[in-house]
Amino acid sequence: MLQPYASHPEHSRGRRYAEAPAPTRDDYQRDRDRIVHSTAFRRLVYKTQVFLNHEGDLFRTRLTHSLEVAQLGRSIARELGLNEDLVEAIALAHDLGHTPFGHAGQDALNDCARRADPGGNGFEHNLQSLRVVDELEERYPDFDGLNLTFETREGILKHCSRRNAERLCAAEPGGVAQRFLDGTRPGIEAQLCNLADEIAYNAHDIDDGVRSGLLTLQRLDDIPLFASFSRAARADHPGLGGRRLLFESVRRMLSQQVYDVIAATREALQERRPRSASDARTMPALVCFSDGMQQRGAELKKFLHENLYRHPQVVDTTQRAKEAIRELFDAYVAQPSEMPAAFANQTDQVQAVADYIAGMTDRFALKEHQRLTGRNLF
Repeated sequence: MLQPYASHPEHSRGRRYAEAPAPTRDDYQRDRDRIVHSTAFRRLVYKTQVFLNHEGDLFRTRLTHSLEVAQLGRSIARELGLNEDLVEAIALAHDLGHTPFGHAGQDALNDCARRADPGGNGFEHNLQSLRVVDELEERYPDFDGLNLTFETREGILKHCSRRNAERLCAAEPGGVAQRFLDGTRPGIEAQLCNLADEIAYNAHDIDDGVRSGLLTLQRLDDIPLFASFSRAARADHPGLGGRRLLFESVRRMLSQQVYDVIAATREALQERRPRSASDARTMPALVCFSDGMQQRGAELKKFLHENLYRHPQVVDTTQRAKEAIRELFDAYVAQPSEMPAAFANQTDQVQAVADYIAGMTDRFALKEHQRLTGRNLF
């Protein structure tokens, strides 16, 4: 039972290339299925979050992260009467354009692209995710990309610089980048995916941080959001410790954040009363945390930034990863023939090199780096 402000597939703004409807699936279900079967989706299993692929088998990857975002998003969407299939499609596709080596790879590739072409577009991973589903996937005889619906594509483009938004709108007037120019919001399912993404990565970065030994349960007890659930878990289960205490604390934290989003969003919907999906786009963000949860979440993000993402061991790995990206980029620009012909023969070589590197997994990037430089950075 979808609410009036949810995205109804029969009211979709459609695909860039017209297609006959499927006999057993609506358009958002087809989007989800196309994403799951795409090459870029399979590559996510070997793309890192915080810890690189070679550092351990149990750390999160872009694939497991995307699945966790989809699970959280669907749970919230069902309770709010939103379109679960659209939420799942956006969640599964939102990181398809991410580089190897996480945000370190993205930052390095952006620097390389701007250095090689100062007047160019640089590199944005959200824009690259859209580029993957619009152009780079090659699965259909009649068009490039996956030909997803407007609503799924809109949700994938979570962030976009004004310059790139203007460029996208020149090619697609009033399209998925228009909201970055006129200040409107994406559909409510896309708003939900943004928060589900935040909930997921905060929780699994705590888990991975403790697993790696860079964070401790004792240190996490300094963070109000985590500490309250850790204390409650110990009170309910005297003597609980180690991994079970961590899992139980994170489970409770996840659940409470989900419940908070549901309650705060219901309150916002009751106040604003959107009458349709289009109506919701003209309003302030409707999917939200309560003020208290927003503040505690910000404290947690600050803690993770200072104690995990800036940990000397992570910083050292990050610098090596950036070096690998920079040297790969320079090698391919100098000798495009080192890339497959589909990339080497393109007119815009900076874009071609960025596309090729962004599509790599961690381990393939390291393998290519060693092949081209003779060095092993890790």
